[in-house]
Amino acid sequence: MKALLALSRAIDALSERVGQTVYWLVLITVMISAGNAVMRKTLNYSSNAFLEIQWYLFSVIFLFCAGYTLKHNEHVRIDIITSRFSAKVRAGIDIFGTLIFLLPMAVLIMWLSWPVFVEAYNRQEVSTNAGGLIIWPARLLVPIGFALLIAQAVSELIKRIAFLQDLIPDPNEKIAVKNARDDLAEDIRRERGQTPPGTQP
Repeated sequence: MKALLALSRAIDALSERVGQTVYWLVLITVMISAGNAVMRKTLNYSSNAFLEIQWYLFSVIFLFCAGYTLKHNEHVRIDIITSRFSAKVRAGIDIFGTLIFLLPMAVLIMWLSWPVFVEAYNRQEVSTNAGGLIIWPARLLVPIGFALLIAQAVSELIKRIAFLQDLIPDPNEKIAVKNARDDLAEDIRRERGQTPPGTQP
């Protein structure tokens, strides 16, 4: 189990690095979109390449951050039901869902998307829009993104099994990270004599 937990930590580190790198593409996408709009309004110039690169970048963000989102337990959950159960029951539900739904779905999509990429690459497929971009890099994003998701699903599976064996804390517990806004809100409440949420007076 120690070797599996070491593998899980390595996968977590990869997902964290990928996520923290990729989410900067949100800013780049916004800048490209704004620049394209400004040029269209002021210089009466635009290009389909500017539009398509935004789609490509959005695809990178969505696909490559799926594993990062799973690592941070920020995916859609049925907490309204599972919150009634104990932590170990929730871990069991996660194991079941990962083995029966998440992993088969992700493996199938990765498997089926690879030939689509290979065909697009061999044909050097290009967008049908005037001035559009080549297609195969976008096709490649799908198998890579789902491979990252599969890796993180394996990591989460290892952590749930280790938790059931009392080897690690509950991986479903989110670590609360205070930011500057939270600190400011707490200072204001303190000055007004109010009790911060989650504490006893």
